[in-house]
Amino acid sequence: MMDKAGGVEGQSVRPGTYSRVERERRFLLASPPNLSVVSVTRVITDRYVTGTRLRLRRADFAGGRCELKLTQKVPAPLSGAIQGLITNTYLSPAEYEALASLPAMLLSKTRFSVPPLGVDVFDGRLRGLVLAEAEFTTDEEVQSFVPPAECVAEVTDDARFTGGRLVQASRQELLGWLAEYGIRPED
Repeated sequence: MMDKAGGVEGQSVRPGTYSRVERERRFLLASPPNLSVVSVTRVITDRYVTGTRLRLRRADFAGGRCELKLTQKVPAPLSGAIQGLITNTYLSPAEYEALASLPAMLLSKTRFSVPPLGVDVFDGRLRGLVLAEAEFTTDEEVQSFVPPAECVAEVTDDARFTGGRLVQASRQELLGWLAEYGIRPED
């Protein structure tokens, strides 16, 4: 059962050696970035493990490199750029396969690195969603960040545009959410 802060009831995680505070701001874009400004591209498949705060990620890079990791995100109870606590564990292929057998909801996207942003272009029922993220190490960096002109709207405080919520969204829900921000993707 989930608690009001988005965590699993009766469990807690504290910042420390293994977890860190995650600071990020999220923005909607009307279209994918121009490929001439992209430094790295990877195809990401996220598996949100049912009943947990765990996400299993497979990121496939050009050239055949693959990155596998298990992430736990514990949301912050407040709004703003501090998203909560995040813990990452990098996995071997065998570890990934063992965890991939757990029941999960899937989300797929292509991530384009356009420093200082990571731009996610979603697939499947979420096609037409282009979401950019900027990550920060300090509160000062968060406050001084000026989003690029191509950002249509900031959605940092709109929980509908988090991976944990998007993985559950229907096509119709997404189209309605985007329309609220003046974005109408082609079908």
